[in-house]
Amino acid sequence: MRSARAGAPGWDITLPGRPGPTGVAMAAFSDHSDVPVDIDMVPHSAVTLILDLGEESLVVADATGSRRDGCVVAGLVPRGARGRGPAGGFACLQVRLSPVVAHAALGGDLAGQVVGLDDLWGRDARRLHGRLRAAASWEDRFTIARTALAGRLEEGRAADPEVAYCWARLRRGRGHVRVERLAADVGWSRKRLWSRFRSQIGLTPKQAARLIRFDDAAHRLAAGRGAARVAAESGYADQSHLHREVLAFAGATPAAVATRPFLAIDDVAWPDRRQG
Repeated sequence: MRSARAGAPGWDITLPGRPGPTGVAMAAFSDHSDVPVDIDMVPHSAVTLILDLGEESLVVADATGSRRDGCVVAGLVPRGARGRGPAGGFACLQVRLSPVVAHAALGGDLAGQVVGLDDLWGRDARRLHGRLRAAASWEDRFTIARTALAGRLEEGRAADPEVAYCWARLRRGRGHVRVERLAADVGWSRKRLWSRFRSQIGLTPKQAARLIRFDDAAHRLAAGRGAARVAAESGYADQSHLHREVLAFAGATPAAVATRPFLAIDDVAWPDRRQG
């Protein structure tokens, strides 16, 4: 188990001593600030499971005004999602799932949504939450969460190997892979790939490529690189194209996205994020 204190938000971050199943990454976050924490969530190329373990509730809301606490799932590109921690601090275990893994472990089309884990797992979600709260250490909590997810993965319906391959190719290529090439690689028609990918990942291949490219660009912006340079490095036609895409995904300008706290801690909390 490794612990660190992230710079910008000043959060304590704990990582598990051993990795979870392929496509699953975990990190624990805690904060002891006397003021509430209010953070816009930046879309990234994973489905996020937030398990609240603090004394007072950590609330996740979306653009519809829906508010969730306890165990919360944010699908790919959750609309207007933001987290709010209470004054006095918060503690949570966060799990990032490849959408290929999320298809088997969580089920359903979660893209654009923020839902309660109990909506997906029923009583099992409440039992998991209780066990996590009763655990004596973060390492015990990581083990409990890892075991619960492994069981769900074993029981769940796996994504098509062709869909998993295409997602992995898009990730490796940072979104710069043509759909026609992906379809040819797996021996499917473009229409079949579009349909199967959409039903299992939650986005079309083109939308997934855009999200992955945005994710790459957002982290380059957070690293202090200028918008013009990021546009060129991330494969956008020009700086205006980058601006439009960042606005579409994050509802903010590239300059504003560059200062988002979650981006500032990603290299600490998710050191292997580019491998998911």
